[in-house]
Amino acid sequence: MLKEKAILQELGKSYMEIAMLPLQQEKIQLWKALNRSKMQRPMVVIDQLPLHELNNEGELNCLVEDPYWREVEYSLRLALYKWKHFPVDMVIDPFITIPKVISSTGYGISAVEETLKTDSKNSVISHKYKNQFEIFEDIDKLKDMTFTHDTSASTLYLEQGNEIFNGIAPVKAVGIQFHLGLWDHLSTAMGVENIYFDLIDRPEFIHAIMERITAATIAGIMQANELAIHNDVSNTCHCSYIYTDDLLPNSGQSLGATANNCWAFGMAQLFSSVSPEITKEFEIPYISKMAEYFGAIYYGCCDRLDDRLDLVKNIPNVRKVSCSPWSKREAFAEKIGNKLIMSNKPSPAFIATDSVDWDSIKADLQHTVDLAKANNVNLEIILKDISTVKYNPGRITKWAEIAMEVVQG
Repeated sequence: MLKEKAILQELGKSYMEIAMLPLQQEKIQLWKALNRSKMQRPMVVIDQLPLHELNNEGELNCLVEDPYWREVEYSLRLALYKWKHFPVDMVIDPFITIPKVISSTGYGISAVEETLKTDSKNSVISHKYKNQFEIFEDIDKLKDMTFTHDTSASTLYLEQGNEIFNGIAPVKAVGIQFHLGLWDHLSTAMGVENIYFDLIDRPEFIHAIMERITAATIAGIMQANELAIHNDVSNTCHCSYIYTDDLLPNSGQSLGATANNCWAFGMAQLFSSVSPEITKEFEIPYISKMAEYFGAIYYGCCDRLDDRLDLVKNIPNVRKVSCSPWSKREAFAEKIGNKLIMSNKPSPAFIATDSVDWDSIKADLQHTVDLAKANNVNLEIILKDISTVKYNPGRITKWAEIAMEVVQG
């Protein structure tokens, strides 16, 4: 363990050198201004990366064998990698996070899938989910979300973290962040096509499923409150930085690990192919019940939301709304208003092609910034869901340079 301890310590030193830069506080203040809807300039984030394509120099190779500490090692290596190659507006907090040892039953079911096609390396490239909810009695398969916190193990790892990073960095134990996108879960339990058919043919059946899974989630939220295992330390929610005057005024300045002090995120991605009326009936009532428990909500992912922003605005505690590549930015910017944050997602396809048109990328980013300015909109730009850069990680670095030039221009 002495060798592994030394590895973690060296990473911790490099991490803290960056975390203590005055620039971190400057970025926090910019994020807080945005999150109070008093934007000083648009903010930029890059996340959800094709990590298998980025490790050309071995910077992300882990050396620690212990599974728990290997996870900590990887989080440090990834933070250092991102800061070196495309920091944009990321913030590195001046402490090292130590995950609490938490397990969950989920909803009592697991996806059952059939492989339809594999590639030459036998990797699955197409699969089909088995529908596990065909009759009303099947709804009984859904169980309340139940958590177990191994406090002894969490205490042990925290003590080990304090010993490993003694004199190098403070450590903080962190819990879980809630994913309230119930349709993502149901998509794997039913299959998207089956959901679409039942929305038309058996709406009462879908409502019954949603009532049950919403209640199951709320049971988990309440139990997480009792166990104090919500993540009140993380500075991001769904890739977006969440420093706020009320919930997270500075690095690690949390108010307590209960839902009312924390962020959660929700979405209904498959509803991009249904009408706003379906969203109103089958999503808004259920996400609203869950959102009431949290201090703040980030809503949306790859959903199209420009045509149903009036509905999304009614979600309790919503503060940020995703403007995905499938949303019409012009309509989104006109409708979002100056209270919520427009969380724009430029298409990652721009850097996934055989050759990259950098002028088009700059023009596209500038168009988004101009729309926000014209409509007095608070804007963040998040490049995410990057599936490939054709094994050329320098593309992300160049995108980052262009984006920062645009938002600072």
